[in-house]
Amino acid sequence: MQESLNRRLSFIGAILMILALLAIYRLVSLQFADDTGYFANVAWDEYSYKITVHPPRGEIYDRSGVLLATNSVKYEIGLSPVLIYDRQGTAEALSGAMGIPKEELLEDISSEAPYVMLASRASASMGQAVLALGLDGVAVSPITERFYPHGSLAAHVLGFVARDNVGYYGIEGFYNNVLSGDVSVSDQSRIPFEATGGEGWRQGSTLHLTLDSEIQYLAENTLAQAVHDTNAEGGTVIVLDPKTGEVLAMANLPTYDPNLFYSQAAEITKIFDNAAVSKQYEPGSVVKVLTMAIALENEVIRPDSTYEDTEVLEVGGISIYNWDRQAHGVTSMTDLLGLSLNVGAARLSIATGPLNFYDGLDAFGLGKLTDIDLQAEARGSVRRPGQADWYEADLATNAFGQGMAVTPIQIVAAISAVANDGLIMKPHMVTRREDADNTVTTFSPTALGRAISEQTAQELSAMLAEALTREASKALVPGYTVAGKTGTAEIPIPGGYDPEATITSFVGYGPVEDPQFVVLIKLDRPTTSRWGADTAAPAFSTLVRRLVILMEIPPNDVRVALEG
Repeated sequence: MQESLNRRLSFIGAILMILALLAIYRLVSLQFADDTGYFANVAWDEYSYKITVHPPRGEIYDRSGVLLATNSVKYEIGLSPVLIYDRQGTAEALSGAMGIPKEELLEDISSEAPYVMLASRASASMGQAVLALGLDGVAVSPITERFYPHGSLAAHVLGFVARDNVGYYGIEGFYNNVLSGDVSVSDQSRIPFEATGGEGWRQGSTLHLTLDSEIQYLAENTLAQAVHDTNAEGGTVIVLDPKTGEVLAMANLPTYDPNLFYSQAAEITKIFDNAAVSKQYEPGSVVKVLTMAIALENEVIRPDSTYEDTEVLEVGGISIYNWDRQAHGVTSMTDLLGLSLNVGAARLSIATGPLNFYDGLDAFGLGKLTDIDLQAEARGSVRRPGQADWYEADLATNAFGQGMAVTPIQIVAAISAVANDGLIMKPHMVTRREDADNTVTTFSPTALGRAISEQTAQELSAMLAEALTREASKALVPGYTVAGKTGTAEIPIPGGYDPEATITSFVGYGPVEDPQFVVLIKLDRPTTSRWGADTAAPAFSTLVRRLVILMEIPPNDVRVALEG
């Protein structure tokens, strides 16, 4: 029996010995021959994290090399508690450099976490002060942040870059992929100063805009003064080169500082929208320029034609009235423009016919995207015959800009076609792109098509200039021949139009002999007057008097210019 017990004990001992040897073998193999890297991976996960490396964002300049958007340096400051041995000393030193209470820092240093973030976007002075301390276990990493040297200047054109390093609105949004370069994602050690990853990124491209900072400043100041003088809620100014489509200035009020975009309350974030390209409105009488152009192009009338103007015109069950509720009798085409007569404009569109009239508006680009290189452009809307919501009366009311929706940039582009001998150019904001590899791409002007013939454009320009002179318009500029048209648009509300408020505007260009600029002044809900002739037209004259100096455009009549 004893012999049997001994055999059993020997057998159990052998089994235990085999298991012990297997366990030892496994431990040795894991330590010295771990093909899967399991423990190494566990250790790395404990002391590392994913980091997204954002390369320096491309800078933005105006057409003359004025810096509009660049990058400033901020610092990320953190610590690894396990690597800090002098907790009291470290907390005291960091408290002095960062202005954080020592007790709060001691809590962070005593944390069981492998890494604690102390500041995600510390100032350059704070980051450099902490770096100078040379503390064990404390990491200081430089990061870039977008900076706009001129504050709110051209804010709606530029847009901004949020904390996620993504551009929003304007140029920053439209060209985000170009400006941001190639982002790299890699593993980063939590052990301070142990460099890992960071390869594979490419710096963002630099952009040069069509914008002229001096003209932009002029546009913003003129708009601010006009809004103040007319007690308007806001407005828009656009200055464009009709021959190239280059936007020289684009201003909106209200505005904001893109350096401080995050301080805007959630309920007013619409302030970021660029109203010049995103805000639709009924344009009013500025469309009479296009109605006249289409009638001339289709040979419905000649520049010297006349008609019998009546106080009212019945069309499609509605009554069309002149703004002054007066009949003007025998009236010329030039006086129709100068007096801004709704009845006359409606007669022109009816005589032109719906097919030719709406084809003409389409050729001028109304109700279509201009494809300007700015984020969030609105399309606008022009109803056409055959659509369920088009009515016969629309043919008459559309002739003077009612019952349609456009954007300011669409109107400027359309009027630019008249100034540019009938050729409509694509509005654009960027002239040159410089990539990190020194490749330079130049953007050339692009023609969108011919809206009217050269003859029609020149005849209409002469009529518009003469109309301003006959009416002694407040838009006139001493020494310079300018062409243009006022607009007074009612504001749609449920059930009709707001009886109290209007949107007023003036679109003009000059000098008529060789147009160098097109300017739109648009004011939202002015209260000193409801008419464009009293609100927007004077602002146009104010702006152009200084614009011709900035653009070095000589006057047509030196004597008149000096007297003015």
